[in-house]
Amino acid sequence: MNEVTRTLTVAGSDSGGGAGIQADLKTFAAFGTYGMSVLTALTAQNTLGVHGVHHVPASFVRAQFDAVVGDIGVDAVKTGMLGSAEAAAAVVEAVVDHRIGNLVVDPVCASKHGDLLIEPEAVDVLREQLLPRAAVVTPNTGEVAVLTGVDVKGVDDMVTAARAVKSLGPRWVVIKGGHLPDNTDAVDLLHDGREERWISAERLDTHDTHGTGCTFAAGIAAGLGGGLDTESAVRAAKEYVTGAIRHGLRIGGGIGPVDHQWRGRRA
Repeated sequence: MNEVTRTLTVAGSDSGGGAGIQADLKTFAAFGTYGMSVLTALTAQNTLGVHGVHHVPASFVRAQFDAVVGDIGVDAVKTGMLGSAEAAAAVVEAVVDHRIGNLVVDPVCASKHGDLLIEPEAVDVLREQLLPRAAVVTPNTGEVAVLTGVDVKGVDDMVTAARAVKSLGPRWVVIKGGHLPDNTDAVDLLHDGREERWISAERLDTHDTHGTGCTFAAGIAAGLGGGLDTESAVRAAKEYVTGAIRHGLRIGGGIGPVDHQWRGRRA
């Protein structure tokens, strides 16, 4: 029997297919890992925005986690939209009870349209309980402000941001700087508390970027679960998401999704 790595996403469903659980599972498939899912919320969503959110009860979030990990096992876990404080707490308990080591936290707070995707009380659980257990956390500049109060206005602020997030307890931090106006090389900053590693890629002029954050974090989780060291996993995820952005899909009337199948489609 062929051995396969197992990667679990704990996140919300994007009915439009571009982000959330759907983006994560597509990314896992692209990285050759077996994808599994725990749904924390359902969204009525398309390229124009989020039109409704239904939170999954915390007890059922935990039931999904236990069912998957208890039977199939897991090599890495990625968390995204957690929704409610109760669901976030249930995820923390599951991470502890199942001794999850390769935990990648994408601290999702709001969509690209500005729609709030997490209850304010859940931010405290995220900051105080989940981040200290993360192998890697991948905030964008807006999420840095929510988590730490640090206002990232330019590339020069990214080191301060990384150190502030690192102080919350994760082993590694990736500050995503793609939205900064002075970030001409689409630079992200990887920080482990000792040194900074700048990881750059071509900056692409496109509006079709829905799902980039989910995809990036999912790629890191897939890499860690497959045995890559942290920097290699981050670089592999960066290369993959850059290609997905380059081939972004002009679907719908708003912000289109990245193309998770770009490698096979352009083979």
